[in-house]
Amino acid sequence: MDGFFAGIEQLALVRGLKASFVAYPIINALHIMSIGALLTSVWLIDLRILGAFRSLPQAAFVALLRRTALGAFGGALVTGSLLFSVRASEYAAMPIFLTKMTLILLAGANFLVFVRCAKGGDEPAGGAVTAVLSLVLWTSVLFAGRFIGFL
Repeated sequence: MDGFFAGIEQLALVRGLKASFVAYPIINALHIMSIGALLTSVWLIDLRILGAFRSLPQAAFVALLRRTALGAFGGALVTGSLLFSVRASEYAAMPIFLTKMTLILLAGANFLVFVRCAKGGDEPAGGAVTAVLSLVLWTSVLFAGRFIGFL
């Protein structure tokens, strides 16, 4: 597996990213922006499900923010993959990185459960549980990601 990650680090795009003075900081900034948009959207959706912002119609509010969250997740996925590629061997061996990836998978599975149970924009049974779990998981993803740079 080490050879696979070393191969990623040797791709022309990745070598160009490493060599560029401005590309990596720009990708990093875009990653942070994507994460900010994702977490803001997710938190607002979850808080609405938990009873906040009652004056706003839930179905329209959640639908708009769900699209925003999905777009932001796509941005975070692309930029995060580029950031990972620069030090793929090192990151793949870090328990905190593996923890972050596991948390993202769990948060995604929680989202799929919520969407699958929701019918026509109505809050599904157990919506409060999935909302609280979402808040905990996505916040944990954020903290795990920040620890990567410091461990």
